Amino acid sequence: MMACSQTSLLGLLFLFCWASIGKAEYMIYKDRHQPVNVRIDDLMKWMTLAEKIGQMTQIERKVASAKVMKDYFIGSVLSGGGSVPAPQASAEEWVNMVNEFQKGSLSTRLGIPMIYGIDAVHGNNNAYKATIFPHNIGLGATRDPELAKKIGEATALEVRATGIQYVFAPCIAVCRDPRWGRCYESFSEDYQVVRDMTEVIPGLQGDLPANYSKGVPYVAGKNKVAACAKHYVGDGGTHDGINENNTIIDSHGLLSMHMPAYDISIIKGVSTVMVSYSSWNGEKMHANHDLVTGFLKNTLHFRGFVISDWQGIDRITTPPGANYTYSVQAGINAGIDMVMVPYNYTDFINDLTSLVQKNIIPMTRIDDAVRRILLVKFTMGLFENPLSDLSLVDQLGKKEHRVLAREAVRKSLVLLKNGKSINESLLPLPKKARKILVAGSHADNLGYQCGGWTIEWQGASGNITIGTTILDAIKSTVDPSTTIIYSENPDASFVKDNDFSYAIVVVGEPPYTETAGDSLNLTLPDPGPSTIQTVCSAVKCVVVIISGRPVVIEPYVPLMDALVAAWLPGSEGQGVADVLFGDYGFSGKLPRTWFKSVDQLPMNVGDKHYDPLFPFGFGLTTKPMATRSSSSARVVRKEEYCMLSLYLSLLVTWILFRVS
Repeated sequence: MMACSQTSLLGLLFLFCWASIGKAEYMIYKDRHQPVNVRIDDLMKWMTLAEKIGQMTQIERKVASAKVMKDYFIGSVLSGGGSVPAPQASAEEWVNMVNEFQKGSLSTRLGIPMIYGIDAVHGNNNAYKATIFPHNIGLGATRDPELAKKIGEATALEVRATGIQYVFAPCIAVCRDPRWGRCYESFSEDYQVVRDMTEVIPGLQGDLPANYSKGVPYVAGKNKVAACAKHYVGDGGTHDGINENNTIIDSHGLLSMHMPAYDISIIKGVSTVMVSYSSWNGEKMHANHDLVTGFLKNTLHFRGFVISDWQGIDRITTPPGANYTYSVQAGINAGIDMVMVPYNYTDFINDLTSLVQKNIIPMTRIDDAVRRILLVKFTMGLFENPLSDLSLVDQLGKKEHRVLAREAVRKSLVLLKNGKSINESLLPLPKKARKILVAGSHADNLGYQCGGWTIEWQGASGNITIGTTILDAIKSTVDPSTTIIYSENPDASFVKDNDFSYAIVVVGEPPYTETAGDSLNLTLPDPGPSTIQTVCSAVKCVVVIISGRPVVIEPYVPLMDALVAAWLPGSEGQGVADVLFGDYGFSGKLPRTWFKSVDQLPMNVGDKHYDPLFPFGFGLTTKPMATRSSSSARVVRKEEYCMLSLYLSLLVTWILFRVS
């Protein structure tokens, strides 16, 4: 009886413990059927200060590990420009790296997944073999928001192919001075064009459901990514186009020129907003409480999270990092929710912890930041699907995406000149010719035609990824009987002695990113000008400019028979040949004013003394050769019909004459 009682008691204790464990294992925040706000409220109750501050911390992959993720509760990891798991890493290697970090996050007490971010600004541009789309300036020339959306969709798939869930794109700057080294990241000098091209956001994130609340972030599942509108605000309006400098403009100017694209991005459900390095009338944006909290969060009702730029809070002081504790205080109190540290994360965590414990930064500010970060993570389904699989690896560099990029290249090309007189058009070029000269530093250089933010942060020269150079595109387009001679920088005698039918000269800027691209003179680098002069003085020529912005070309335009602005077309150079040879017509329009001299800058459409070489919106058009051929065929058929009618009429007359 005693043994039986003891057994019964032990059984009851076991059942009680089992019930308690079962009850403890059920956490509301892990229940996907619960409303998101209920899940966030529940999770916030469980979180310690250390866990909350961890969520606000974003670190570079080079200092990340599963152990670091676990020990410091890190909320996010990123790849800076060119930061990859291995040179020419495969999609599988990317997925495995991201998952390794994620497993560290999932092994923490609460198992909050981290979110991995990357600069996918014209495709998944850090990844080898990815489709590289035209940079934003080229997309602005297309005036095609639906095309931008399709590019967003393709980019989302190629990013997800590498296991990454978050992109630092799009840049919605309104570049008001081409001397700025980031001007190619801007769709246009016109805020309306920039506003229209924010259709890339639903491409990246998915279309909002009906009646979705304004300001609430939205990501439609595992095939989409969280987007980031950047750089808030006025980054494209700095004095003399100097990167990270001061935007001097009144409130009306800031709100009417630089803010509209943010308003519409928030309406479209953008998940995050990145703050600009720049200042507004002397006040650093990373420390601007009125604009970050007051306007972005309270007036525009943005409910996603605000992220700093790379070491952005460090640069609140001059020199950067001079008083890091103050920078943490100023940045977080301004309303920044997640800090792209990216390396010295222990300093950031320790300083922020101390500032909270001393009540210098209120706990309400920390809770607001964490709530916003969790809202994005819950909304995008990261808690349900934290680990990536290999089901999308075939999306990286997919043929259909390259076809789309090729279409984007075609539509981005702007024809600035076609013939030295109205009756002497050179384009489209004949595919069948005795001998063609292709010249210039950018004709056979994939890295140059892709520009900055490609494989490396600053971009690079040569065959840096998979794609088609303009020279290869020309070779695959012309008639097999046509001889093509390529000479990067031919001398005058070579050009004259070869009796070329015509020449294609492809020159432009080398790759650059951010401050490295700032330029006070905007001249074409040597030997570009001399190549133009040598070739175009001796033979009919079309000059194709590969650049991230308008450059000084006025002295050389009279020499050219035709001139094309190709911007930074990316990996699919075939799109350039498609239009040069008339398979498709030119349709692009200048997204920004092409100046005569840098002395005129800044000069934008609508300015009082507006005297450009080519105005904003300019772009000659041509019809595809197929259309011309079919039109000609219709003319021939009409002429043949007329001749036949005349013949029949004469025949009838002759017969009647004979009968009579």
